[in-house]
Amino acid sequence: AGLVAVPLFAPGLPGHEGRLAGALADCTPRVVLTTAADFDAVREFTAGPEVVAVDAVPEAEPREWPRPDPDAVAYLQYTSGSTRSPAGVVLTHRNVLANARQACAAYGVESRTTSTVSWLPLFHDMGLILGIGAPMVGGMASVLMDPLAFLERPARWLQALSASPGAISAAPNFAYAYSASRVTESEKDFLELSRVVSLINGSEPVLPTTIAKFQDAFGGCGLRPEAHRSSYGLAEATVLVSVTDSGTQARQVTFDRDRLAAGFAVPAAAGTTLVSCGRPAGQRVRIADPVTGNAVEPGEVGEIRVSGPNVGRGYWGRPDASAAVFGLPPLDPETGEGWLATGDLGVLFDGELFVTGRLKDLVVVDGRNHYPQDIEQTVEAHPAVRPHSAAAFAIEVPDGEAAVVVLERAKDFEAEVGGAVADLRAAVSAGHGLRLHDVVFLAPGEVPRTSSGKISRARCRASYADGSLAERRLA
Repeated sequence: AGLVAVPLFAPGLPGHEGRLAGALADCTPRVVLTTAADFDAVREFTAGPEVVAVDAVPEAEPREWPRPDPDAVAYLQYTSGSTRSPAGVVLTHRNVLANARQACAAYGVESRTTSTVSWLPLFHDMGLILGIGAPMVGGMASVLMDPLAFLERPARWLQALSASPGAISAAPNFAYAYSASRVTESEKDFLELSRVVSLINGSEPVLPTTIAKFQDAFGGCGLRPEAHRSSYGLAEATVLVSVTDSGTQARQVTFDRDRLAAGFAVPAAAGTTLVSCGRPAGQRVRIADPVTGNAVEPGEVGEIRVSGPNVGRGYWGRPDASAAVFGLPPLDPETGEGWLATGDLGVLFDGELFVTGRLKDLVVVDGRNHYPQDIEQTVEAHPAVRPHSAAAFAIEVPDGEAAVVVLERAKDFEAEVGGAVADLRAAVSAGHGLRLHDVVFLAPGEVPRTSSGKISRARCRASYADGSLAERRLA
Protein backbone atom coordinates (compact mmCIF):
# COMPACT_ATOMS: atom_id res chain seq x y z
CA ALA A 1 0.00 0.00 0.00
CA GLY A 2 3.06 2.26 0.15
CA LEU A 3 2.53 3.17 3.81
CA VAL A 4 4.61 2.48 6.93
CA ALA A 5 3.10 0.13 9.52
CA VAL A 6 3.02 1.14 13.19
CA PRO A 7 1.96 -1.64 15.62
CA LEU A 8 0.11 -0.07 18.55
CA PHE A 9 -2.52 -1.06 21.10
CA ALA A 10 -6.18 -0.03 21.14
CA PRO A 11 -7.46 2.66 23.53
CA GLY A 12 -8.51 1.37 26.91
CA LEU A 13 -5.24 -0.14 28.14
CA PRO A 14 -5.25 1.20 31.72
CA GLY A 15 -2.71 3.92 32.39
CA HIS A 16 -1.38 4.14 28.85
CA GLU A 17 -3.63 6.62 27.07
CA GLY A 18 -0.87 9.22 27.23
CA ARG A 19 1.65 6.92 25.60
CA LEU A 20 -0.79 6.00 22.83
CA ALA A 21 -1.64 9.64 22.20
CA GLY A 22 2.07 10.49 22.11
CA ALA A 23 2.84 7.76 19.58
CA LEU A 24 -0.06 8.81 17.34
CA ALA A 25 1.03 12.45 17.47
CA ASP A 26 4.58 11.42 16.65
CA CYS A 27 3.81 9.23 13.63
CA THR A 28 0.74 11.20 12.31
CA PRO A 29 -1.03 8.23 10.69
CA ARG A 30 -3.08 8.55 7.51
CA VAL A 31 -5.06 5.35 8.13
CA VAL A 32 -5.78 3.45 11.37
CA LEU A 33 -6.59 -0.26 11.14
CA THR A 34 -8.60 -1.90 13.91
CA THR A 35 -11.43 -4.38 14.45
CA ALA A 36 -15.17 -3.84 14.44
CA ALA A 37 -15.28 -4.36 18.22
CA ASP A 38 -12.88 -1.44 18.82
CA PHE A 39 -13.95 0.74 15.88
CA ASP A 40 -15.95 3.37 17.81
CA ALA A 41 -13.37 3.73 20.58
CA VAL A 42 -10.51 4.02 18.08
CA ARG A 43 -12.33 6.58 15.92
CA GLU A 44 -13.13 8.71 18.98
CA PHE A 45 -9.57 8.50 20.31
CA THR A 46 -7.78 9.21 17.02
CA ALA A 47 -10.20 11.93 15.87
CA GLY A 48 -8.77 12.62 12.43
CA PRO A 49 -7.34 9.87 10.21
CA GLU A 50 -9.48 7.36 8.37
CA VAL A 51 -10.34 4.34 10.55
CA VAL A 52 -10.91 0.94 8.92
CA ALA A 53 -12.25 -2.19 10.64
CA VAL A 54 -10.27 -4.93 8.88
CA ASP A 55 -12.74 -7.67 9.78
CA ALA A 56 -15.52 -5.74 8.03
CA VAL A 57 -13.68 -5.20 4.73
CA PRO A 58 -15.15 -7.27 1.85
CA GLU A 59 -12.91 -10.00 0.47
CA ALA A 60 -10.82 -8.66 -2.39
CA GLU A 61 -9.84 -10.24 -5.67
CA PRO A 62 -6.40 -11.91 -5.78
CA ARG A 63 -3.65 -9.58 -6.90
CA GLU A 64 0.09 -9.43 -7.37
CA TRP A 65 1.86 -7.57 -4.59
CA PRO A 66 5.09 -5.71 -5.36
CA ARG A 67 8.27 -7.08 -3.85
CA PRO A 68 9.39 -4.54 -1.21
CA ASP A 69 12.77 -2.85 -1.32
CA PRO A 70 14.85 -4.48 1.46
CA ASP A 71 15.97 -1.04 2.62
CA ALA A 72 12.47 0.46 2.64
CA VAL A 73 10.85 1.08 6.02
CA ALA A 74 8.87 -1.94 7.22
CA TYR A 75 7.43 -0.50 10.43
CA LEU A 76 8.02 1.79 13.37
CA GLN A 77 8.60 0.01 16.66
CA TYR A 78 7.76 2.32 19.53
CA THR A 79 9.95 1.79 22.57
CA SER A 80 8.30 0.61 25.76
CA GLY A 81 9.07 3.82 27.60
CA SER A 82 10.49 2.13 30.71
CA THR A 83 13.25 4.74 30.95
CA ARG A 84 12.19 7.53 28.60
CA SER A 85 9.35 8.86 26.48
CA PRO A 86 8.49 6.37 23.70
CA ALA A 87 10.17 6.96 20.35
CA GLY A 88 9.50 5.25 17.04
CA VAL A 89 12.46 3.13 15.90
CA VAL A 90 12.66 3.00 12.09
CA LEU A 91 13.10 -0.63 11.04
CA THR A 92 13.60 -1.74 7.44
CA HIS A 93 12.60 -5.05 5.86
CA ARG A 94 16.29 -5.96 5.90
CA ASN A 95 16.52 -5.27 9.66
CA VAL A 96 13.47 -7.37 10.47
CA LEU A 97 14.45 -10.34 8.32
CA ALA A 98 17.99 -10.26 9.68
CA ASN A 99 16.81 -10.37 13.29
CA ALA A 100 14.22 -13.06 12.57
CA ARG A 101 16.97 -15.20 11.02
CA GLN A 102 19.28 -14.46 13.95
CA ALA A 103 16.51 -15.53 16.34
CA CYS A 104 15.86 -18.76 14.43
CA ALA A 105 19.55 -19.68 14.54
CA ALA A 106 19.98 -18.73 18.20
CA TYR A 107 16.80 -20.36 19.50
CA GLY A 108 17.35 -23.68 17.72
CA VAL A 109 14.50 -23.44 15.23
CA GLU A 110 13.92 -26.50 13.02
CA SER A 111 11.24 -26.34 10.34
CA ARG A 112 8.33 -28.71 11.03
CA THR A 113 9.95 -29.76 14.32
CA THR A 114 9.82 -26.70 16.55
CA SER A 115 7.01 -24.21 17.17
CA THR A 116 6.63 -20.91 18.98
CA VAL A 117 4.15 -20.15 21.75
CA SER A 118 3.60 -16.50 22.63
CA TRP A 119 1.20 -14.48 24.76
CA LEU A 120 3.26 -11.30 24.29
CA PRO A 121 1.27 -8.53 22.57
CA LEU A 122 2.03 -8.03 18.89
CA PHE A 123 2.78 -4.34 19.43
CA HIS A 124 5.70 -5.49 21.60
CA ASP A 125 9.03 -6.02 19.80
CA MET A 126 9.58 -9.57 21.06
CA GLY A 127 5.93 -10.48 20.57
CA LEU A 128 6.08 -9.43 16.91
CA ILE A 129 9.33 -11.24 16.09
CA LEU A 130 8.69 -14.38 18.16
CA GLY A 131 5.02 -14.68 17.28
CA ILE A 132 5.14 -13.78 13.57
CA GLY A 133 8.60 -12.89 12.21
CA ALA A 134 10.63 -15.94 13.26
CA PRO A 135 7.87 -18.49 12.45
CA MET A 136 7.47 -17.06 8.94
CA VAL A 137 11.21 -17.11 8.30
CA GLY A 138 11.79 -20.48 9.97
CA GLY A 139 8.76 -22.25 8.52
CA MET A 140 7.25 -23.33 11.82
CA ALA A 141 3.89 -23.22 13.55
CA SER A 142 3.04 -20.36 15.87
CA VAL A 143 0.56 -20.43 18.76
CA LEU A 144 -0.66 -16.96 19.76
CA MET A 145 -2.48 -16.17 23.00
CA ASP A 146 -4.23 -13.08 24.27
CA PRO A 147 -2.04 -11.47 26.96
CA LEU A 148 -5.11 -11.18 29.20
CA ALA A 149 -5.63 -14.93 28.93
CA PHE A 150 -2.18 -15.43 30.41
CA LEU A 151 -2.63 -12.84 33.16
CA GLU A 152 -6.00 -14.26 34.18
CA ARG A 153 -4.70 -17.84 34.29
CA PRO A 154 -0.98 -18.39 33.60
CA ALA A 155 -1.53 -22.16 33.44
CA ARG A 156 -2.87 -21.55 29.93
CA TRP A 157 0.63 -20.63 28.78
CA LEU A 158 2.09 -23.81 30.30
CA GLN A 159 -0.71 -25.88 28.76
CA ALA A 160 0.04 -24.41 25.33
CA LEU A 161 3.71 -25.26 25.82
CA SER A 162 2.74 -28.82 26.72
CA ALA A 163 0.57 -29.18 23.64
CA SER A 164 3.14 -27.72 21.22
CA PRO A 165 6.00 -30.04 20.19
CA GLY A 166 9.44 -28.46 20.31
CA ALA A 167 8.04 -25.30 21.92
CA ILE A 168 10.02 -22.05 21.97
CA SER A 169 8.64 -19.19 24.04
CA ALA A 170 9.71 -15.93 25.65
CA ALA A 171 8.55 -13.70 28.49
CA PRO A 172 9.84 -10.99 30.83
CA ASN A 173 11.31 -12.09 34.15
CA PHE A 174 8.16 -11.20 36.11
CA ALA A 175 6.06 -13.64 34.07
CA TYR A 176 8.12 -16.62 35.22
CA ALA A 177 7.78 -15.66 38.88
CA TYR A 178 4.07 -14.96 38.38
CA SER A 179 3.49 -18.37 36.78
CA ALA A 180 5.41 -20.21 39.48
CA SER A 181 3.28 -18.63 42.20
CA ARG A 182 -0.12 -18.86 40.45
CA VAL A 183 -0.22 -22.27 38.75
CA THR A 184 -1.84 -24.77 41.13
CA GLU A 185 -0.68 -28.29 41.91
CA SER A 186 -3.81 -29.72 40.27
CA GLU A 187 -3.05 -27.76 37.09
CA LYS A 188 0.52 -29.12 37.09
CA ASP A 189 -0.86 -32.67 36.90
CA PHE A 190 -1.78 -32.03 33.26
CA LEU A 191 1.52 -30.43 32.17
CA GLU A 192 4.18 -32.20 30.11
CA LEU A 193 7.10 -29.82 29.57
CA SER A 194 9.91 -32.21 28.62
CA ARG A 195 9.60 -31.24 24.94
CA VAL A 196 10.12 -27.52 25.54
CA VAL A 197 13.19 -26.42 23.56
CA SER A 198 13.78 -22.88 24.82
CA LEU A 199 12.22 -20.51 27.34
CA ILE A 200 13.69 -17.07 26.68
CA ASN A 201 13.90 -14.75 29.68
CA GLY A 202 14.56 -11.14 28.77
CA SER A 203 13.14 -7.62 28.40
CA GLU A 204 14.06 -6.82 32.03
CA PRO A 205 16.81 -7.93 34.45
CA VAL A 206 16.92 -11.72 34.81
CA LEU A 207 16.96 -12.71 38.49
CA PRO A 208 18.61 -15.96 39.67
CA THR A 209 15.84 -16.42 42.24
CA THR A 210 13.20 -16.33 39.50
CA ILE A 211 14.94 -19.01 37.42
CA ALA A 212 15.20 -21.22 40.51
CA LYS A 213 11.60 -20.61 41.52
CA PHE A 214 10.25 -21.48 38.05
CA GLN A 215 12.40 -24.59 37.76
CA ASP A 216 11.37 -25.76 41.24
CA ALA A 217 7.72 -25.26 40.31
CA PHE A 218 7.80 -27.08 36.98
CA GLY A 219 10.81 -29.41 37.10
CA GLY A 220 8.41 -32.14 38.19
CA CYS A 221 6.47 -31.56 34.97
CA GLY A 222 9.52 -32.54 32.92
CA LEU A 223 11.00 -29.06 32.38
CA ARG A 224 14.75 -29.35 31.79
CA PRO A 225 16.97 -26.73 33.54
CA GLU A 226 18.87 -26.14 30.30
CA ALA A 227 15.66 -24.99 28.57
CA HIS A 228 16.06 -21.65 30.37
CA ARG A 229 17.75 -19.14 28.05
CA SER A 230 18.63 -15.63 29.26
CA SER A 231 18.60 -12.93 26.62
CA TYR A 232 19.37 -9.27 26.00
CA GLY A 233 17.82 -7.04 23.37
CA LEU A 234 16.17 -3.72 22.60
CA ALA A 235 13.84 -2.19 20.03
CA GLU A 236 16.66 -0.22 18.40
CA ALA A 237 18.21 -3.57 17.35
CA THR A 238 14.77 -4.89 16.21
CA VAL A 239 14.75 -6.96 19.40
CA LEU A 240 17.36 -9.73 19.88
CA VAL A 241 21.04 -8.97 20.58
CA SER A 242 22.38 -11.88 22.63
CA VAL A 243 21.25 -15.13 24.24
CA THR A 244 22.82 -17.90 26.29
CA ASP A 245 23.92 -21.12 24.59
CA SER A 246 21.36 -23.85 24.02
CA GLY A 247 21.72 -27.09 25.96
CA THR A 248 23.44 -25.47 28.94
CA GLN A 249 22.16 -23.62 31.99
CA ALA A 250 22.65 -19.85 31.99
CA ARG A 251 25.81 -18.94 33.86
CA GLN A 252 25.46 -17.03 37.14
CA VAL A 253 28.38 -15.06 38.61
CA THR A 254 28.51 -13.20 41.93
CA PHE A 255 30.48 -9.95 41.73
CA ASP A 256 31.72 -7.70 44.53
CA ARG A 257 28.94 -5.12 44.92
CA ASP A 258 31.14 -2.12 45.72
CA ARG A 259 33.62 -2.87 42.93
CA LEU A 260 30.76 -3.38 40.48
CA ALA A 261 29.26 -0.02 41.45
CA ALA A 262 32.71 1.49 40.86
CA GLY A 263 32.77 0.00 37.35
CA PHE A 264 34.73 -3.25 37.72
CA ALA A 265 33.41 -6.82 37.58
CA VAL A 266 35.33 -8.71 40.27
CA PRO A 267 34.04 -12.17 41.26
CA ALA A 268 33.43 -12.55 44.99
CA ALA A 269 31.93 -15.00 47.48
CA ALA A 270 29.15 -12.54 48.28
CA GLY A 271 27.72 -9.52 46.51
CA THR A 272 25.57 -8.99 43.42
CA THR A 273 24.73 -12.14 41.44
CA LEU A 274 24.17 -11.53 37.73
CA VAL A 275 22.82 -13.94 35.14
CA SER A 276 24.68 -14.08 31.84
CA CYS A 277 22.86 -12.88 28.74
CA GLY A 278 25.07 -15.07 26.60
CA ARG A 279 26.80 -14.25 23.35
CA PRO A 280 25.86 -12.02 20.40
CA ALA A 281 23.38 -13.57 17.96
CA GLY A 282 24.88 -12.93 14.52
CA GLN A 283 26.03 -9.39 15.38
CA ARG A 284 28.83 -7.61 17.23
CA VAL A 285 28.86 -6.27 20.79
CA ARG A 286 31.48 -4.05 22.40
CA ILE A 287 31.70 -2.35 25.80
CA ALA A 288 32.61 1.34 25.52
CA ASP A 289 33.13 4.40 27.64
CA PRO A 290 29.74 6.16 27.31
CA VAL A 291 31.43 9.58 26.99
CA THR A 292 34.40 8.93 24.70
CA GLY A 293 33.12 5.85 22.89
CA ASN A 294 36.51 4.15 23.37
CA ALA A 295 36.59 0.47 24.28
CA VAL A 296 37.06 -0.18 27.98
CA GLU A 297 39.45 -2.70 29.48
CA PRO A 298 38.36 -6.35 29.89
CA GLY A 299 36.28 -6.77 33.04
CA GLU A 300 35.38 -3.09 33.14
CA VAL A 301 31.75 -1.93 33.10
CA GLY A 302 30.73 0.38 30.27
CA GLU A 303 27.96 1.08 27.81
CA ILE A 304 26.83 -1.85 25.65
CA ARG A 305 27.17 -0.99 21.96
CA VAL A 306 25.84 -3.10 19.12
CA SER A 307 26.52 -3.35 15.38
CA GLY A 308 24.79 -5.60 12.87
CA PRO A 309 22.25 -5.84 10.04
CA ASN A 310 19.40 -5.85 12.58
CA VAL A 311 20.13 -2.36 13.97
CA GLY A 312 17.49 0.17 12.92
CA ARG A 313 18.03 3.39 10.98
CA GLY A 314 17.13 5.84 13.73
CA TYR A 315 14.15 7.45 15.46
CA TRP A 316 11.21 8.63 13.37
CA GLY A 317 11.36 12.39 12.92
CA ARG A 318 14.16 12.86 15.48
CA PRO A 319 17.43 13.48 13.60
CA ASP A 320 19.34 14.85 16.58
CA ALA A 321 18.39 11.97 18.87
CA SER A 322 19.19 9.50 16.07
CA ALA A 323 22.64 10.98 15.48
CA ALA A 324 23.46 10.63 19.18
CA VAL A 325 22.51 6.93 19.30
CA PHE A 326 22.88 5.30 15.86
CA GLY A 327 25.90 4.88 13.56
CA LEU A 328 28.52 5.95 16.08
CA PRO A 329 32.26 5.49 15.37
CA PRO A 330 34.42 3.54 14.84
CA LEU A 331 32.86 2.65 11.48
CA ASP A 332 33.46 -0.76 9.93
CA PRO A 333 35.86 -0.23 7.00
CA GLU A 334 34.08 -2.85 4.86
CA THR A 335 30.38 -2.24 5.57
CA GLY A 336 30.47 1.34 6.82
CA GLU A 337 28.31 0.30 9.75
CA GLY A 338 28.68 2.19 12.99
CA TRP A 339 27.61 1.31 16.51
CA LEU A 340 24.34 1.62 18.37
CA ALA A 341 24.64 3.19 21.82
CA THR A 342 22.13 1.18 23.83
CA GLY A 343 22.17 3.25 27.02
CA ASP A 344 22.58 0.00 28.95
CA LEU A 345 25.57 -0.79 31.15
CA GLY A 346 27.28 -4.15 30.99
CA VAL A 347 30.51 -6.09 31.04
CA LEU A 348 32.00 -8.87 28.93
CA PHE A 349 33.20 -11.53 31.35
CA ASP A 350 34.79 -14.71 29.96
CA GLY A 351 33.24 -13.90 26.59
CA GLU A 352 29.68 -13.58 27.86
CA LEU A 353 27.59 -10.43 28.25
CA PHE A 354 26.39 -9.48 31.72
CA VAL A 355 24.00 -6.53 31.90
CA THR A 356 24.53 -4.48 35.05
CA GLY A 357 21.93 -1.74 34.65
CA ARG A 358 20.63 1.24 32.74
CA LEU A 359 22.96 4.24 32.31
CA LYS A 360 20.24 6.79 33.05
CA ASP A 361 18.88 4.76 35.98
CA LEU A 362 22.02 4.80 38.10
CA VAL A 363 21.34 6.19 41.56
CA VAL A 364 24.32 8.41 42.43
CA VAL A 365 24.31 9.61 46.04
CA ASP A 366 27.31 11.13 47.82
CA GLY A 367 29.53 10.21 44.90
CA ARG A 368 28.67 6.49 45.00
CA ASN A 369 26.89 4.57 42.25
CA HIS A 370 24.02 2.27 43.18
CA TYR A 371 22.24 0.00 40.70
CA PRO A 372 18.48 0.41 41.19
CA GLN A 373 17.75 -3.29 40.70
CA ASP A 374 20.00 -4.11 43.68
CA ILE A 375 17.99 -1.76 45.90
CA GLU A 376 14.72 -3.12 44.50
CA GLN A 377 15.70 -6.72 45.26
CA THR A 378 16.58 -5.76 48.82
CA VAL A 379 13.22 -4.12 49.55
CA GLU A 380 11.23 -6.83 47.75
CA ALA A 381 12.62 -9.39 50.20
CA HIS A 382 10.36 -7.89 52.92
CA PRO A 383 6.97 -9.64 53.34
CA ALA A 384 5.15 -6.30 53.21
CA VAL A 385 6.30 -5.68 49.63
CA ARG A 386 4.57 -7.20 46.63
CA PRO A 387 7.10 -9.09 44.47
CA HIS A 388 8.31 -7.31 41.32
CA SER A 389 6.63 -4.04 42.26
CA ALA A 390 9.51 -1.81 43.43
CA ALA A 391 11.09 1.11 41.58
CA ALA A 392 14.22 2.81 42.92
CA PHE A 393 15.35 6.11 41.46
CA ALA A 394 17.14 9.34 42.29
CA ILE A 395 15.61 12.79 42.68
CA GLU A 396 17.25 16.18 42.91
CA VAL A 397 17.41 17.80 46.34
CA PRO A 398 19.07 21.08 47.35
CA ASP A 399 22.37 19.41 48.28
CA GLY A 400 22.59 16.92 45.40
CA GLU A 401 20.65 13.72 44.70
CA ALA A 402 18.67 11.45 47.01
CA ALA A 403 17.22 7.96 46.67
CA VAL A 404 13.50 7.18 46.62
CA VAL A 405 11.74 3.82 46.48
CA VAL A 406 8.15 3.41 45.27
CA LEU A 407 6.53 0.00 45.80
CA GLU A 408 3.27 -1.88 46.32
CA ARG A 409 1.97 -3.46 49.51
CA ALA A 410 1.73 -7.25 49.34
CA LYS A 411 -1.86 -8.40 48.91
CA ASP A 412 -1.75 -10.67 51.96
CA PHE A 413 0.01 -8.20 54.28
CA GLU A 414 -2.53 -7.01 56.86
CA ALA A 415 -0.40 -4.98 59.28
CA GLU A 416 0.27 -1.25 59.03
CA VAL A 417 3.04 -0.48 56.55
CA GLY A 418 4.60 2.18 58.80
CA GLY A 419 6.72 -0.42 60.56
CA ALA A 420 7.75 -1.91 57.24
CA VAL A 421 9.07 1.49 56.10
CA ALA A 422 11.51 1.52 59.02
CA ASP A 423 12.57 -2.06 58.21
CA LEU A 424 13.20 -1.16 54.58
CA ARG A 425 15.27 1.89 55.46
CA ALA A 426 17.39 -0.26 57.79
CA ALA A 427 17.82 -3.03 55.19
CA VAL A 428 18.94 -0.63 52.45
CA SER A 429 21.27 1.18 54.82
CA ALA A 430 22.86 -2.07 55.98
CA GLY A 431 23.06 -3.70 52.56
CA HIS A 432 24.02 -0.72 50.41
CA GLY A 433 25.27 2.02 52.71
CA LEU A 434 22.49 4.21 51.34
CA ARG A 435 19.99 6.39 53.17
CA LEU A 436 16.55 6.39 51.56
CA HIS A 437 15.09 9.87 51.25
CA ASP A 438 11.54 8.48 50.95
CA VAL A 439 9.69 5.16 50.82
CA VAL A 440 6.29 5.29 49.12
CA PHE A 441 3.87 2.40 49.63
CA LEU A 442 1.01 2.11 47.13
CA ALA A 443 -1.87 -0.34 46.82
CA PRO A 444 -1.38 -3.42 44.60
CA GLY A 445 -1.36 -2.51 40.90
CA GLU A 446 -0.71 1.21 41.49
CA VAL A 447 3.01 1.46 40.60
CA PRO A 448 3.32 2.83 37.03
CA ARG A 449 4.24 0.23 34.42
CA THR A 450 4.96 0.16 30.71
CA SER A 451 2.50 -1.29 28.21
CA SER A 452 4.43 -4.57 28.30
CA GLY A 453 4.07 -4.86 32.08
CA LYS A 454 7.52 -3.72 33.21
CA ILE A 455 7.94 -1.30 36.10
CA SER A 456 8.63 2.15 34.64
CA ARG A 457 11.18 3.97 36.78
CA ALA A 458 10.87 7.03 34.56
CA ARG A 459 7.11 7.27 35.09
CA CYS A 460 7.53 6.61 38.81
CA ARG A 461 10.07 9.42 39.04
CA ALA A 462 7.82 11.81 37.08
CA SER A 463 4.75 10.90 39.16
CA TYR A 464 6.70 11.40 42.37
CA ALA A 465 8.03 14.77 41.20
CA ASP A 466 4.62 16.14 40.13
CA GLY A 467 2.95 14.98 43.35
CA SER A 468 0.47 12.62 41.70
CA LEU A 469 1.52 9.76 43.99
CA ALA A 470 0.84 11.75 47.16
CA GLU A 471 -2.92 11.13 47.31
CA ARG A 472 -2.47 7.40 46.62
CA ARG A 473 0.35 6.60 49.03
CA LEU A 474 -0.38 4.33 51.98
CA ALA A 475 2.73 5.44 53.86
